[in-house]
Amino acid sequence: MGEARTILHSDLNSFYASVEIMLDPKLRGKAVAVCGSTEDRHGIVLAKSELAKKAGIKTGMVNWEAKRLCPELIVIHPTFGQYLKYSKLTREIYQRFTDKVEPFGMDECWLDLTGYENKCGDGYATAEKIRKTVKEELGLTVSIGVSFNKIFAKLGSDMKKPDAVTVISEANFKEKIWPLPASELIYVGRATVKKLALYGIRTIGEIASASPDFLKQLFGVNGVGLWTYASGNDNSRVMHEGFEVPIKSIGHGITCFEDLVNSEEVWKVMLQLAQDIGHKLRANDFTARGVQITIRDNGLQYAQYQALFEVPTQSPMELARKARWLFDARYDWHTPVRSVTVRAINLIPKTQPVQLILYDDPIRREKREKVEDAIESIRERFGTQAIYSACLMGDLKMPGLGVHEVNMPGIMFS
Repeated sequence: MGEARTILHSDLNSFYASVEIMLDPKLRGKAVAVCGSTEDRHGIVLAKSELAKKAGIKTGMVNWEAKRLCPELIVIHPTFGQYLKYSKLTREIYQRFTDKVEPFGMDECWLDLTGYENKCGDGYATAEKIRKTVKEELGLTVSIGVSFNKIFAKLGSDMKKPDAVTVISEANFKEKIWPLPASELIYVGRATVKKLALYGIRTIGEIASASPDFLKQLFGVNGVGLWTYASGNDNSRVMHEGFEVPIKSIGHGITCFEDLVNSEEVWKVMLQLAQDIGHKLRANDFTARGVQITIRDNGLQYAQYQALFEVPTQSPMELARKARWLFDARYDWHTPVRSVTVRAINLIPKTQPVQLILYDDPIRREKREKVEDAIESIRERFGTQAIYSACLMGDLKMPGLGVHEVNMPGIMFS
């Protein structure tokens, strides 16, 4: 057995909405929702205040639906610059207690207090100090979970909201954690919940009681991960502040304000999304060996497909064409499309040598890359809309063309 750890997970409550209310005291005591594309009724709720939550407002709900549910709801356009500012200020408070502070998005962080207990007090006492400090200095509230691993610390922060501390120990985790629905466990989504339910597994405790080999048969290596998390055996580290998450993929997705009803409309959205992905691949000197698409229909059902390239690429057009080929080959149009995500996967450094294939034309490829380099240069100098494909002129049914995009890390380290 290794040294007993003291891990905290701190979650800023209703973060976007709380920042807006803190900056504008007139919003206090009112139902507030931060929504994308507030200029049209088809944007979605990005965050909601506690009062809005009590009224039934949920993240991801369409604006018009939220207003119908809560007519007094105050809808606000997001100000991401302020959210980034207060996210940074909150992390600076955490760093007074430990140098091991790992962000999980803008509003959540893990903290490792192992070895700092004599300086700060035990996990509960330190969590209380952090909670009070954030409230006094920033006017924001946090919910904090205290446990012996990252998974249970995060579950703890979800148990009492807002402005609370929950301790989950090695002595009580079976009592507190195992009766919870399987969906409460990190990385367990709707598809996983449905598959587990087919075998009578509905709680976290039932995941822990299942055979790791059986879960591996169902979900591959991820099944073993779920068993490890549910059993309390997670030993993934909290990374030092400043640690950069290795880039495994680069993607961009958007929820359209109207249904996409044919392949041509989906193609235009994919091509627009690919422009951003190609730019990020170039900025980070990566090429992609594959592409993945995620499609959500207007019934909120998801489908995900992926395919590999014969030659790695960072070309927006190649990414979009492969994405369209995947979509046309796999999507059966049983319902219209509401959300599209395109992701460049299996990334490798641009400088890494690759095996040429017999039917590729390297000279033509080099010429196309020079054209795309020129396009990239024009966009950097005059803006992203300075030059673009003619087919992207007109209504793309894309709210804001991605101005609400926020990258969220989602990876555990061991």
